Amino acid sequence: MALIGTVAAEVLIPLAAVIGILFAVLQWYVVSRVAVPPHDGVGGAGKGDRENDGGGDVDDDEEDGVDYRGVEARCAEIQHAISVGATSFLMTEYKYLGAFMAAFAAVIFVSLGSVGRFSTSPEPCPYDAARRCSPALANAAFTAAAFLLGATTSVVSGYLGMRVATFANARTALEARRGIGRAFAVAFRSGAAMGFLLASSALLVLFAAVNAFGLYYGDDWGGLYEAITGYGLGGSSMALFGRVGGGIYTKAADVGADLVGKVERNIPEDDPRNPAVIADNVGDNVGDIAGMGSDLFGSYAESSCAALFVASISSFGADHDFAAMMYPLLVSAAGIVACAATTLVATDAGELGAADEVAPALKRQILISTVLMTAAVAAVTFLSLPRSFTLFDFGERMLVKNWHLFICVSAGLWAGLVIGYVTEYFTSNAYGPVQTVAQSCRTGAATNVIFGLAVGYKSVIVPIFAIAGAIYASFRLAAMYGIALAALGMLSTIATGLTIDAYGPISDNAGGIAEMAGMPRRVRERTDALDAAGNTTAAIGKGFAIGSAALVSLALFGAYVSRAGIRTVNVVSPRVFVGLLAGAMLPYWFSAMTMRSVGSAALRMVEEVRRQFDEIPGLAEGLAAPDYATCVRISTDASLREMVAPGALVMASPLVAGTLFGVEALAGLLAGALVSGVQVAISASNSGGAWDNAKKYIEAGATEEARSLGPKGSEAHKAAVIGDTIGDPLKDTSGPSLNILVKLMAVEALVFAPFFAAHGGIVFNHL
Repeated sequence: MALIGTVAAEVLIPLAAVIGILFAVLQWYVVSRVAVPPHDGVGGAGKGDRENDGGGDVDDDEEDGVDYRGVEARCAEIQHAISVGATSFLMTEYKYLGAFMAAFAAVIFVSLGSVGRFSTSPEPCPYDAARRCSPALANAAFTAAAFLLGATTSVVSGYLGMRVATFANARTALEARRGIGRAFAVAFRSGAAMGFLLASSALLVLFAAVNAFGLYYGDDWGGLYEAITGYGLGGSSMALFGRVGGGIYTKAADVGADLVGKVERNIPEDDPRNPAVIADNVGDNVGDIAGMGSDLFGSYAESSCAALFVASISSFGADHDFAAMMYPLLVSAAGIVACAATTLVATDAGELGAADEVAPALKRQILISTVLMTAAVAAVTFLSLPRSFTLFDFGERMLVKNWHLFICVSAGLWAGLVIGYVTEYFTSNAYGPVQTVAQSCRTGAATNVIFGLAVGYKSVIVPIFAIAGAIYASFRLAAMYGIALAALGMLSTIATGLTIDAYGPISDNAGGIAEMAGMPRRVRERTDALDAAGNTTAAIGKGFAIGSAALVSLALFGAYVSRAGIRTVNVVSPRVFVGLLAGAMLPYWFSAMTMRSVGSAALRMVEEVRRQFDEIPGLAEGLAAPDYATCVRISTDASLREMVAPGALVMASPLVAGTLFGVEALAGLLAGALVSGVQVAISASNSGGAWDNAKKYIEAGATEEARSLGPKGSEAHKAAVIGDTIGDPLKDTSGPSLNILVKLMAVEALVFAPFFAAHGGIVFNHL
């Protein structure tokens, strides 16, 4: 008999979520104590503010001839411009997404309602015809409502993340004057505020939805958790548009700023003379913060929904064991507490003293959270689950013991750690792969591109084996439920993952603000060190997202096969094989669309930046101000226009395949997209990360070898910049979006499975 009963589960899950939200508020409060004057410069920090901020290097600014008050005022002004630009873009994007949400919710309602002719009478249950379950009309309505709830939560998560990041960027830059340890603490605490707020809110909203929907469904747990899958669909659909739109925005500005500024004009990164610099910093927040937040929220929502749905047709559902049903959410709740303890190690155990301590500190966060989470999972497993129970395994009943589920969650958790460390090895400039890419810049951009591609391809090997190992172990122990739990295990430390992921763009923005505000060189060196570590952590975050997407998609695939009534997926069947080929092609089609979108937007940005340098007298000399607003408008217009086609491709593919070609062809489509998409995503993200850090390796000049390739403006550095601009859309647009493609198609297929089973195969049924 499990020690955690229904009442305990009802209390512990929301309690952990509330603790996470309060922890996020605490981190935000600590960051807010760093004084920043109003953006118009009125009422700036006075003497008292300086004393409260803690001495450090602040007096050195005056020795360097830097106007202390002027620097603070410029920081506030730049921060305000970035915040206004990011808010304006997201509000405009959300207007379009609001219309999409309403339209797609209507599609869900009509499609699922039509399965039972919009009946209001109870119907035979899908997995037990002897029982009566909720009517089709109710299932359609609740699934559409869950979709809207998930989409709204995803949008709010992205927006709040952006607000936290734009609140923290100038504060990180100002604290960098006092030492790298102070700046790291501000950036990390800000990332924690976003990470814990998002992870806790996602858990709380999902738990509330389960309880609210349960008031209607009562004992019909199969119908309840089938409707809840709409929550995951809503979260991922918004994440797709957020990632694609934000990625196009940020990379159009980044590529335009780098090609003209660094290569043609030989001016520093984030130089205020560059017309695209504000758009570039805005892009960090709408793409790397808001888009990334929505992405990981979608992964969490889908993994939770997949686990809940599969569990609902096990003995948990048949016996109405609420505590056991809530096991996936109890794991997530334990993850919030474990991650909070992990965060305290970084923020309160001691202040960093040197730049080379930043990357190890971030790396320790992943290891500590994994170790603590393993212990937490063991406690939750043995306290909330019965010793043995049965699972539904493609028509067979499978006897499972509680320690089997502990192994499943742990397999995903430790596979995530392996993926994170391998990603760090291939994208950090502290190791051979990136240093080799940097050395290849001696002979020009072509060899740099060749070596960077090779690094990306090679980086796929170990993560794929780690994912495959987790899949095999989990499936043998607990069938598809085990795979869903492995995905949840990989995401159980999502609060820490989001923290170190958000830390990177905040540090990047801080460096840009320091450059534009005219801070001393040593400040920019500190922010560059924070940013270089942030690039690696961002790559690690993408690795986690891609790895978890593979596991989530497979779990959703299994749930779809079960719900659609497919007994076996036979790959030699023509219907399945045709879908398999088409699915394997989709990631390439999608990548082509997103890369072309970034390229066309970047082309317009380059032309505009060149025009301003040519036509505005004194701009190159710093005697005139650039027109930042035009570049912001180019990125905004391009991203909103160009995100539609890739998004439509992903959303329409399962609907078209299932409706026209049937459930078996759609099963092949999902399998092909999963196998192909995961590997393309890993290679694209890691190639881009390697090129980015190869450039920073040369710019930092931390070793004799790096100094021989530099300085900034050398031919080797220009070749590295070109490689970086090629990698930008790979690592920040196409690569991260592909993991959303594979999981979004899978959850969409699951949600529409009843419709496809009843009405699908219009073409193949007549051939």
